Amino acid sequence: MKVAVYDTHRFDREFLEKSNAGRHELKFLEVRLNSDSAQLARDCEAVCCFANDRADARTLEVLKEVGIRLVALRSAGFNHVDVKKAASLGLTVVRVPEYSPYAVAEHAVAMLLCLNRKIHKAHNRIHDLNFSLDGLLGFDLHGKTVGVLGTGRIGRAFAQIMCGFGCRVFAWDKSPDQEWAAKFGIRYAERDLVLQESDVISLHGPLNQESRHLLDEKAFALMKKTATLINTGRGGLIDTNVLMKALKCHSIGGACLDVYEEEEGVFFSDWSEAGIADDVLARLLTFPNVLVTSHQAFFTQEALENIADTTISSLSKFESGLDLSDVRVTPS
Repeated sequence: MKVAVYDTHRFDREFLEKSNAGRHELKFLEVRLNSDSAQLARDCEAVCCFANDRADARTLEVLKEVGIRLVALRSAGFNHVDVKKAASLGLTVVRVPEYSPYAVAEHAVAMLLCLNRKIHKAHNRIHDLNFSLDGLLGFDLHGKTVGVLGTGRIGRAFAQIMCGFGCRVFAWDKSPDQEWAAKFGIRYAERDLVLQESDVISLHGPLNQESRHLLDEKAFALMKKTATLINTGRGGLIDTNVLMKALKCHSIGGACLDVYEEEEGVFFSDWSEAGIADDVLARLLTFPNVLVTSHQAFFTQEALENIADTTISSLSKFESGLDLSDVRVTPS
């Protein structure tokens, strides 16, 4: 089967080619998928796209017109796909429901430790031969309260790591796993209570209409002024304008952001020469208590191997008419 692989990076090609082992004809494209670039898939039966590709209604219509039958996502999230439109067009959509939850969870912890203990600042200082400790004061994680919003595989992995630090862990989820929580001494509570009590708040839920701006003005008003916020889920879980206001007013302790609400067209690219036109992101990067990484929490060898293996397996199953229920995305 011939597949147009959009938004291709060097690491995508390396892992996909290794997993594919010549089974499918992969047409690698550097451009992102949208209604214009969809024409490039004309000679293919499937497209494979990444988190910042856009599979909206118009794009899906073009894909259908050029003969595409399968949309394979190299991601767990599918908020960038109009799933109902795909179903109406008879397009099958599959995703990678899980790869390495530890990759994302460990990155969230790494960001927290880095921001709290000012590791990034200390590293830069040392290279300037500045060995002063002024401005590098952090706090012990041991004994602090950590709130986890979303306890899927990633949220659970993060919560368990924080238990290892000796933290008191609260969790919120629409479908709480009480058996898991009891095993690790984790307490489920209402979202507002989690926000009020937590010294560290970490987001690990999917992005949909219900969860968009989960952390809005009301939510930020509940949080401690010293709280550290971590988002390795989806940028749209946070109302960025409200976060900016909280940072300016010093009503939040700090933020670790691996994702950003308007990251499409910015993340995964080198803008060191041209600069960025996004004034909000540029302002975020100026705050000393904000740490930003470029949607790299998933970026481990194990995760990329799992993503490639699942993607190639889905392509092969689709071609052979096998069951795809474990990876298929259907309208809710």
